Amino acid sequence: MEILTMVVTILQLLCGLVIILAVLFQSGKSAGLSGAIGGVADSFLAKNKAKTMDAKLARATKWIGAVFLILTLVLLILQGRAA
Repeated sequence: MEILTMVVTILQLLCGLVIILAVLFQSGKSAGLSGAIGGVADSFLAKNKAKTMDAKLARATKWIGAVFLILTLVLLILQGRAA
């Protein structure tokens, strides 16, 4: 059981590092008054939005976050059985 806990812990650590990198590589979102004014241009360019690198990174962040959450729950269950 200790080996399985160690493997899940290592996977969770790697998943956390990948989440950090994915978030750092994303560009910042416009906010405030300039974001409200630039909203018209965003709607014109939104048709290719799913193909951009930021969209792919956002999608990857969601999936990796879900895997991180599942690994956390598995680790919690494994720790509960060991006690």
